[in-house]
Amino acid sequence: MMKPHELLESADFKGLVKKRWAISIVLTICLFVLYYGYILLVALNKPFLATKIGEATTLGIPLGVAVIVISWVLTAIYVFWGNTTYDSEVKKLKDRL
Repeated sequence: MMKPHELLESADFKGLVKKRWAISIVLTICLFVLYYGYILLVALNKPFLATKIGEATTLGIPLGVAVIVISWVLTAIYVFWGNTTYDSEVKKLKDRL
């Protein structure tokens, strides 16, 4: 049985913290690129977004929807990772206490 301070100093705990930071940073960067890329596109290339792709629809509409859907996908990736990997590793660490 480990003491809490021993667990906090263990390689397993530190590795788990690194994994969580890595996935969080990667997904956050993806989200920022997605959102700010769209905003920059709106600000800098309005004619591109105004390109008609149907009778009344412009390219900006499906791209805006894609931004929302992809942000949901990024959230789902984090939740899936948390439920399959992170939670099981946290449980293993808690069991060592």
